[in-house]
Amino acid sequence: MGPLIAYLLKMSDAMYCAQQCFTPFSTSIEGIALPERFTFPFYYEPHRLCELAASELQAHLEQQQTWQHNFGLTGPREGAIGKMFGVLVVQKADGELGYLKAFSGKLAEQNLLPGFVPPVFDMLTQDSFFHGEQLAINQLTAELESLQQAPELASLSDELNTLNAGKAAAVAELRAEIIENRKARKARRVAGERLDAQAFEDLQQQLGRESVAEKHRLRLLNEQWDSQIAEREHRLSALQDEIEVLKQQRASQSNALQRKLFAQYCFLNQAGEVKDLNTLFSLSTKSLSPKGLPPAGAGECAAPKLLQFAFANGLKPVAMAEFWWGASPKSEVKQHKQFYGACHGKCEPILAHMLSGIALDDNPLLNNPAEGKDLSIIYQDEAIAVVNKPAEFLSVPGKHVTDSVYSRMRQAFPKATGPLIVHRLDMSTSGLMVIALSSEANTALVQQFIGRTVEKRYLARVAGEVQGEEGEITLPLRVDLDDRPRQLVCFEHGKHAHTYWLVKSRGEGTTLLSLFPKTGRTHQLRVHCAHQDGLGMPIIGDDLYGAKANRLHLHAQYLAFNHPISGERVSFSCDPDF
Repeated sequence: MGPLIAYLLKMSDAMYCAQQCFTPFSTSIEGIALPERFTFPFYYEPHRLCELAASELQAHLEQQQTWQHNFGLTGPREGAIGKMFGVLVVQKADGELGYLKAFSGKLAEQNLLPGFVPPVFDMLTQDSFFHGEQLAINQLTAELESLQQAPELASLSDELNTLNAGKAAAVAELRAEIIENRKARKARRVAGERLDAQAFEDLQQQLGRESVAEKHRLRLLNEQWDSQIAEREHRLSALQDEIEVLKQQRASQSNALQRKLFAQYCFLNQAGEVKDLNTLFSLSTKSLSPKGLPPAGAGECAAPKLLQFAFANGLKPVAMAEFWWGASPKSEVKQHKQFYGACHGKCEPILAHMLSGIALDDNPLLNNPAEGKDLSIIYQDEAIAVVNKPAEFLSVPGKHVTDSVYSRMRQAFPKATGPLIVHRLDMSTSGLMVIALSSEANTALVQQFIGRTVEKRYLARVAGEVQGEEGEITLPLRVDLDDRPRQLVCFEHGKHAHTYWLVKSRGEGTTLLSLFPKTGRTHQLRVHCAHQDGLGMPIIGDDLYGAKANRLHLHAQYLAFNHPISGERVSFSCDPDF
């Protein structure tokens, strides 16, 4: 029985029928126009119907008593796990509107909960092959850990270290003795030159025999130690070979199980076409899947679950939205009840297939955000120009949009040499950028940025009233490989990031801050403000780590550096429009 057939049979079960998961709106939707096109899932403003559906689902999450899950909203956050939920507004064949609900991954340690659509493939069912094969892998892991922790392994390693150290010391001692003896023989040979020819010849032979004997002693000493060392190395190698065999066996079985699992995740689209995870990711770009393999958790997100159920049950997708419920994870920045787009790394190949043939809202990332905006030059000489970059304006050409500070400066200064751009600002951040008009100026300025002698001050308004007047944040950052360009706090692989902050004013539930980045990591100020271990308050208008507004309230207000030609310290400032 194929995975899709098995899935469709499961759908026929009463527990999972469309009537059980289809939720009519409990609030009036009269007068709300349907969207002309379906939601572009990676970047969107939720449709009013999705907002209503999400609101009803959130009320259910607050009131239900059927299952228990620690979202970290009350009490200690130890062990708390926030979740991404999704709603899909759908239309029945008779025109009735309602919505489907889903959660990403597991909820309350379960894949199946009343009212929520089922997973595309449920590996936790009793008859799933996953349990037996995972048990075999677990047994290999137990054997491997037992071998790795065996006393003999540690004992042999210690003995080898002791023997190697003993050999080195013994050989060094004998070599030192041989060197001294060699010096003594040389002295005896010089003194023997006064002897008659026969006596000198006898002396030479005696000195030769002594030299040969010493070499023999050294060889025997090495052989004695090497014999003991070789015996331990042989025993240790046998144990290590056994461990390596188990490692390879476990890796082989794990990869096979993973491939087998991925083959069970078969995704429909409105045309009834079916593709599994292995196929979808083998066809994806290398940037999303360098080895053509799906990342962990692919297919378990809310969006694919919702669309799969809709297509399998003849429900027409109308609009979709996903929101975060609960405490923010330790590494990510997720705001309770905030809407988010689908993640690129796990969902892009899947949703591209599932939404094939459906008219979608425009991808806003393909539009030129700088269209109609002026780039003002506030200072210019023969070596540099300083510009005030507007918000929503690229520093350098993007993948789809070329209009940027770089392209505008290249047009304004056609005779300039070198790369022009010395440093960058996020597209959504406004403020000062220095442009080098010659290769020499670029080199001098880049060295100052690398040496961190450039002074930078930003203005930011955050959502909340910050406690205290000043402080520092040091949270290491790295890119979220599953959801670029978002950044994660990562103490294992993240790069050092350091920000000093100072309160300027408070009012109406917000705080205006001066921010002084000591390092220049991507999204550093945005993450340091929003993360629970930073200020815990996102910058207003931050659509990645907070909530959307008229614009991101972050502005590069002040810049000071040594002029690349004169060496004189120069500074520039400009105020934001928020």
